[in-house]
Amino acid sequence: MPKRLAVKLKPAAEKIVKQGHPWIFSKSITKMNHHGEDGDLAILFGQEDNQVYAIGLYDSQSPMRIKVIHSGGPAKIDSDFFSQKIENAFDKRKDLLQTDTNAYRLLFGENDGFPGVIVDIYNGVGVLKLYSAAWLPYLEMLINPIVKVSGIQSLVLRLSRKLQQNQTEFSEGSLVYGELGNPEVRFKEYGVHFQANVLLGHKTGFFLDHRANRHRIGKVARNKTVLDVFSYAGGFSVHALAGEATEVTSVDISEQALKLAEQNAKLNSPKGKHTCLAGDAFEILEDLISQHKRFDIVIIDPPSFAKSKKEISRAKKQYARLANLGVQLVNPEGLLVLASCSSRINEEEFRKIHEDEFRRIGAAYVLEQITGHDTDHPVAFEEGAYLKTMYYRIKGVVDFYRNPAYGIILKTLGGVILFSFL
Repeated sequence: MPKRLAVKLKPAAEKIVKQGHPWIFSKSITKMNHHGEDGDLAILFGQEDNQVYAIGLYDSQSPMRIKVIHSGGPAKIDSDFFSQKIENAFDKRKDLLQTDTNAYRLLFGENDGFPGVIVDIYNGVGVLKLYSAAWLPYLEMLINPIVKVSGIQSLVLRLSRKLQQNQTEFSEGSLVYGELGNPEVRFKEYGVHFQANVLLGHKTGFFLDHRANRHRIGKVARNKTVLDVFSYAGGFSVHALAGEATEVTSVDISEQALKLAEQNAKLNSPKGKHTCLAGDAFEILEDLISQHKRFDIVIIDPPSFAKSKKEISRAKKQYARLANLGVQLVNPEGLLVLASCSSRINEEEFRKIHEDEFRRIGAAYVLEQITGHDTDHPVAFEEGAYLKTMYYRIKGVVDFYRNPAYGIILKTLGGVILFSFL
């Protein structure tokens, strides 16, 4: 049984926890009355008034030692506590479920008060993914309310790689509720059909956070040519084809992912042509440029380039390079969509990377829209806002051709020829 730990923090850490931050690192702990084990309840007492101001779960295996599940004073942590939080989370998703959508994120970790827990629902099949051993003692308290509010017929347990290495009574892919026939589950988002493997698919089987952005692309794709880079299972590609794009090209390093993209596209009986290119995205983009290919819409949504602080500098260079390549592949007046899921690079930094690169290469553009998470991915604290997507209308790119013999620089911008002299 989990113990109750009396914990005090350094003043700076106490201050940010009282402001609603859910992470407490081991170096921030100044006092603890017992040795902590996974799942122990950490009761946080104020340094000066000795009053309870928050409660968290102790995680002995993580530098993020305490994960806050309640703030604002004392609370009884039991089945009713978790049931109420899950009901509150479901209420935030009700409007989304009125949009011909039956796949959604029910619990978004810290942002719904469940740090280290993700629950995705795919048309009656739930996937509960755990990233922390601190939740194992409370698993039974989570299952019933998840099933009750969502009405699912089955619930699959997925574990992070670290948890898979632990010796526990639970295993990756185990069924913790109901019965599961085919792990390939079909679902809809805004009426567009997809399928996901809830046992073998990446994360919980699919990436739901870009749903609204995919829907936006589908609405503007009619009679357009589209390039979807880092396409995975074809989320943007499938919406573009469903939106009557004439031609869509999906690019991903994984041939298996591209097969899923092809399968998902066929579920919607598209009229447009769908081409898949497997390989390194940077190399493929360079090759397409050398072939003078152009598209009306280019979407570049890479995996996280900055999973640690030391990777930030390199990540910025990669984002700049992708912006450069993307501009060269967009038709004049075309749309370039650049996305990032790197939480260590915020929206302002991401935008500046593009602006600096566009200025360097002489690209004329208009930033039409910036979007974040869909409504089933609410953001409750700054670090929870990992996703940002920027829509650029590319007016043209200045190309320089120098002829020293005549002292002339020939410039082209969106097909208009300009002259200047050295």
